[in-house]
Amino acid sequence: MSAATLPIVIDALGGLGLFLLGMILMTGGLREVAGDAVRAHLMRFTRTPLSGALTGATTTTLLQSSSATTVAAVGFVGAELMSFDNALGIIFGANIGSTVTGWLVAFVGFKLDLGALALPLVFVGAVLRLFARGRLAQGGLALAGFGLIFVGIAQLQDGMRGLEGSISFAGLPAEAVVARLQLVALGIAFTLVTQASSAVVAAALTALNAGLLGFEQAACIVIGADVGTTVTALMATVGASLEARRTGLSHVIYNLATGVLAFALVDVYAGLVDHLWPGLRVNDVEFMLVGFHTGFNVLGVILVLPFARPFARLVKRLVRPRDGERVAGLDEALLEQPQLALAAAHKAVEQVFVALLAEVNRVLDERADEAPADLAALQRRLDDLQDFVGAIDLRGTRGGEWERLLALVHALDHLQRLHERLEEEPLRAAIARAVDELDPERQAFVAAAHAIIDRLGAGRPDLAAARAAAVNEQLRVLVQPFRAATAAAMARRELSVEGGTERLEAVRWLRRVGRHVARVSHHLAAAAQAAAK
Repeated sequence: MSAATLPIVIDALGGLGLFLLGMILMTGGLREVAGDAVRAHLMRFTRTPLSGALTGATTTTLLQSSSATTVAAVGFVGAELMSFDNALGIIFGANIGSTVTGWLVAFVGFKLDLGALALPLVFVGAVLRLFARGRLAQGGLALAGFGLIFVGIAQLQDGMRGLEGSISFAGLPAEAVVARLQLVALGIAFTLVTQASSAVVAAALTALNAGLLGFEQAACIVIGADVGTTVTALMATVGASLEARRTGLSHVIYNLATGVLAFALVDVYAGLVDHLWPGLRVNDVEFMLVGFHTGFNVLGVILVLPFARPFARLVKRLVRPRDGERVAGLDEALLEQPQLALAAAHKAVEQVFVALLAEVNRVLDERADEAPADLAALQRRLDDLQDFVGAIDLRGTRGGEWERLLALVHALDHLQRLHERLEEEPLRAAIARAVDELDPERQAFVAAAHAIIDRLGAGRPDLAAARAAAVNEQLRVLVQPFRAATAAAMARRELSVEGGTERLEAVRWLRRVGRHVARVSHHLAAAAQAAAK
């Protein structure tokens, strides 16, 4: 590289840096402005892999971040709010949505002269970010990022044009497989360095526009950019939750397959376009490239969607839970999106509650000879949950989320105490089961526990709370007359002091368990109500 070329290269790299900074600002701003609503719609409208692909593409287009869409999908699966099969559709669709950046660059960056508008957009966005509040401030950040993208593209264009005649890949034989594979490798390496395939696509478009690359060469670099994201996805699965590892492997397999397909179709696509639109290669070659990028991603989704469920089964067989690993994990990556972390924690609290309720039923019903629950594992789960909930950062979020978090904290407190009742006082349950006078209330409590589990499963925590409150009141009313009757029997020597004390401890245990169940049910209903605000 000559001394005269070095400043031009530095200018081009500076333009690429501005583009990356603009993407980061715009993505962050859009996520804050529309992230909650978009994620809610993502979960609401995903019912099949096909609908998942459509919503995944739309979400990525709106948020300009396929990683945000993928993290949301992983969180939904981890919280058991969505099946892994349907989440695969979202992941596939996110690849289509990520190609919109290329269209934006090709149309707005090259066909519209935004030079006079881009910097004022940056100024207006910065002013909004400094002086506005809430979503308007975040919208200003997105606006400034949008402007910076095109400032960066203009700078990148100037740098690329200055390199014309000094650096060119056009001399590489377009039909040579080895040369094309070298360009694919270049795209992969570039993606690993920038950690953004959109930056690689933008650079390829700019080089194509400047004449440094031919279409076939640029297409190979874009293929490499798509394949390069699989390396990043694979690295992100190291030490991650089960759902994240499965998602990462799905992403790798799918992108490698579509990359091979795209590599085989470069000449077919170029020949078809040259035949149908003879002037496109000369006049609008940038659109030819982004059309190829979108086309092979859409084709990949069309080919894989009919096999989404078998594909999901394959991935589940390939990535199994490690020894002692929870299938429904709380991935720390979710903490980057507090609303999603709250949803996952809420679901996990419900799961632990249902497990403890089932154990209460076992010790109070006639099934006490069945295998007991693993209370030590449930304690570890509770400890993990408390750590996870404590790490959720809700600064800058709306009031309903604070209410939901507070309700979950209260629910966890009562779950810890319910766990203590089961772990430290097993004899109390056995006595409560054996005392005939407690039989009506014991059976009522068992029936209520079954109903609470069913109503939580049906998504009606309000009805579960009402049933828990009713049986708790029934137990409260029972305690005083039962104590009086037991004390009288002890005074008449009909009960020994030891036997009477055990009966009193048993009814006290039953009353405490009923209260904890009622309070957990109440707080879960409050959390659900806060989530709906």
